[in-house]
Amino acid sequence: MGDGIRETGNVMGLQPILAKKWRASLVGGRVLTVALLITLGTVLVQARAPSSSLLPGSSVASVALSGLPLQGQEVMEQIRQGGPFRYEKDGTVFGNRERLLPSQKRGYYREYTVPSPGLSHRGARRIVCGGQKPRAPDACFYTEDHYSSFRLIVQ
Repeated sequence: MGDGIRETGNVMGLQPILAKKWRASLVGGRVLTVALLITLGTVLVQARAPSSSLLPGSSVASVALSGLPLQGQEVMEQIRQGGPFRYEKDGTVFGNRERLLPSQKRGYYREYTVPSPGLSHRGARRIVCGGQKPRAPDACFYTEDHYSSFRLIVQ
């Protein structure tokens, strides 16, 4: 037993292989730890982001009227004037089926098309306004992705 094999633990040359695998798993573990810390940090920063641009009681961000595309600003003016609107569906009831806007009774929200230059159809951009008086809505929201997300339009 004095041949040194058992003393060094290098049975049949396995020590270098085991050391290499151990180092690889250590590096892999460190990479995983760093990735998790970055993800956690991002989540914490987003969770602490200021909510001044949100509508109270909802997760709807805001956009200034001047931040809308020119066509959206024109539609907002048409809404205040009561029309005329370009599309037959404009001014019809919006059902809020996605439940992204604050909950209201059916008939509260109405939708309007924001034309997209170069398209021969209505496209995805809409303004949805809520209130009992269509010409003087309580609030209007803009979506550029066909109701997947909304931003409250602020003056």
